[in-house]
Amino acid sequence: MRKKLLAIFVILAFANFMFTAIAFAQEEIVAEETAVEEVVTEEVAAEEVVEEVPFEETSQSSGLEMFARKIVGSGLVDLFIQGGFVMYPLLLLLIWGIATIIWKIISLNYAKINLNDFLGKVIPLIEEKKYDEALKLCEETKGPVAAVMHNGLLKVDKGVEAVEKAIENAGVIEMAFLEKGFIPLSTVINLAPMFGFFGTIVGMIRAFRDIAAAGEVEPTIVAGGIQIALITTAAGLAVAIPMQFFNNMFLGMVDGLVMDMQRGSEKLIETLVESK
Repeated sequence: MRKKLLAIFVILAFANFMFTAIAFAQEEIVAEETAVEEVVTEEVAAEEVVEEVPFEETSQSSGLEMFARKIVGSGLVDLFIQGGFVMYPLLLLLIWGIATIIWKIISLNYAKINLNDFLGKVIPLIEEKKYDEALKLCEETKGPVAAVMHNGLLKVDKGVEAVEKAIENAGVIEMAFLEKGFIPLSTVINLAPMFGFFGTIVGMIRAFRDIAAAGEVEPTIVAGGIQIALITTAAGLAVAIPMQFFNNMFLGMVDGLVMDMQRGSEKLIETLVESK
């Protein structure tokens, strides 16, 4: 559990650092564009802008921007900046989804065991009525299959019906654990395209606003708004598509674990009935 929490904490810390770096990168690019425009219009105004921005702060912002570009690539940083404010909630959804995927991969890999090998060890002990040794083996084995069989063996002295009831209760608990993480993934899958479409609307509003201000329709006038619309739509789909893939993959892994629990439980009940 500590390793899982540590892995998730490292991912979130790294993602938070990247988020800060990209934010500084955006501020730096906007500042540079403003300075260039002022130089073109009036040389004195450009000198005042340079004086207002300390050299150390500019160097630091440039360093953060360069770091972000080296880590995720200049193209992605530029697209993030051009997409506008809608890209920030999309980034948060991406971080949340990645953290959930990492945790889910670790937990499901931990839960998976070789069922045939496990049954090959525990079933002979049950047939010989060495229940204490079987319980110990179940305690030392990871995963929901061993946990379910362990709960059943605890009630072995009270009859087969008590064992079945204990297995059923343990199965419900294990299923609840296996289903953790699907709600966050579903949330990311649903919200990411919505934010992308929201960015589309924002971009179109900007495009029509620019047309109204200019009084005529020119490709260069509406290009900025359309660019925002396309970038945010693509970003929303780019976040949702891989999340959907991993969600389906995890569902398949959970189904396999449920089948293993069913097989192990049936084998345990069958062995107890035959060894009466």
